[in-house]
Amino acid sequence: MPKFLADENHVASVQLFLERAGIDHLHVRRRGDLVVLESGPANDRVPRARLRRDTVHLWTLEFATHAGRWERTGFRDQLRSLLSLITTAFPWTIAPLD
Repeated sequence: MPKFLADENHVASVQLFLERAGIDHLHVRRRGDLVVLESGPANDRVPRARLRRDTVHLWTLEFATHAGRWERTGFRDQLRSLLSLITTAFPWTIAPLD
């Protein structure tokens, strides 16, 4: 099965979603089939959540653990729906780390 890569349009979509939600402390980057949400300064980023492209239109959601590993959530949906899920059902996972 071919691997579906994330692209800069996906990063831009996630950034726009976060801007509209008033979330300005997160940084978004892509790596292969992932769109990663991170916080913190550029030289010491803290991973928070990531979205893995599974098919052309579907993504899976993973959260960073306190040990620095990634944990799958079992959620699989379109990108915008998963972003809404993060901000409404799991807001503590992306809250500022003051």
